[in-house]
Amino acid sequence: MRVMKWSMIALAVSAGTSQFAMASAQDDSKGFIEDSTASILARTLYFSRDFRNHGAPQSRREETGLGLHGLFSSGYTQGTVGVGVDVIGLMGVKLDSGKGRTGLSMFPEGSDGRAQDDFSKAGAAVKFRISNTVLKIGDQYTTAPVFASDDSRLLPELPQGISITSNEIKDLKLEAGHFTSMSAQDQTYRDSIPSAELSEHGLRQADFVGGVYSWTPEITTSLYYSKVEDYWKKIYANVNWTHALSDDQSVAVDFNIYDTKSDGAGLVRADKDGTTKIDNRAYSLKGSYTIGAHTFGLATQKVSGDGQYAYGVDGGGTIFLANSINRSDFNAEDERSYQASYDLNMATFGIPGLSFLARYVKGTGANVASTNNGKEWERDVEAKYVIQSGPAKNLSLRLRQATYRSSDKISSGSLDELRLIAQYPLNIL
Repeated sequence: MRVMKWSMIALAVSAGTSQFAMASAQDDSKGFIEDSTASILARTLYFSRDFRNHGAPQSRREETGLGLHGLFSSGYTQGTVGVGVDVIGLMGVKLDSGKGRTGLSMFPEGSDGRAQDDFSKAGAAVKFRISNTVLKIGDQYTTAPVFASDDSRLLPELPQGISITSNEIKDLKLEAGHFTSMSAQDQTYRDSIPSAELSEHGLRQADFVGGVYSWTPEITTSLYYSKVEDYWKKIYANVNWTHALSDDQSVAVDFNIYDTKSDGAGLVRADKDGTTKIDNRAYSLKGSYTIGAHTFGLATQKVSGDGQYAYGVDGGGTIFLANSINRSDFNAEDERSYQASYDLNMATFGIPGLSFLARYVKGTGANVASTNNGKEWERDVEAKYVIQSGPAKNLSLRLRQATYRSSDKISSGSLDELRLIAQYPLNIL
């Protein structure tokens, strides 16, 4: 099976070499200053979780904050090898919290259990470009499906390491990375990313390589490999197909699969049998049909083998599975889950920028400490509006509500969750 997966990317490379190479981005460089950009993203987040008094240590968690994310990205110096820098500045400000309401990974907490009034961190990376290949060293965000930083709170996770991305061949993107630390969303120091559910240890070293190839405008495939030292090794593959049936109708199919095996010391919390072995496969298959403003989706997801699908120390976004949604990931050992979803784009009815989402996922057969047939379900609804013009153009307002239930405490028991998010991007350069 592994040979077949690796042969797929070899085929992609072979196919890509028959295409004309892309024009060199470095040849078009205007200079370090001339191509520079600077932006600030302001995000206000109200986050509430009501545990409904189902034996949880806290009956409710509720916090509000303002996050400021500044990014300066220089251009590249001219010549065969272009040199540039990226500078990141992050700041979080507490607007409302309380000693009995913390625990949402929004702010650092002091020894008294209270959230800090504010916190900040900064990072920078030097980058080099030859033709269409970029080498970056330092603090940087990552989006690879086997090493993806999370941005679901006030501030994003911020990994530190080396990455290389190449787009030399038409329709083929290749990338690799070597990372040795990561700053958590609610912390200011490096090596602050241990996964509370999986380990008490932080990231030691993570290496990955992979690529994405577009065979046609409708078919894209991905293949990645990663090794997170003393945690696990992963292989990830994806096939995505979209097809237009008419001007206002289309279908899409998205398939994702992870193969994960323990590595080295296997630094994960012991499971119900007292072991830490991970040797599993997790896959999801989602199909959707769009007609006009309406998109209907169905998905299935399954985890098989030993242990749950494990992630977190390799980035809180490293779960490209269809049923990883607001609260639950439906990723327990042996769990099978199903999803039905509906999206509505109001632009078709003359209100561009306004959209709605409704989604329901049910999981069964979860093999957890309390049972080998755990059941859970989650219902999500969302409304979002993006202002289209005027001084507040691109300001987005989002309401997300999730209802989660499980009698088997698969994911910390039942809860109701509400998030109100206002986000405004401002381009300075």
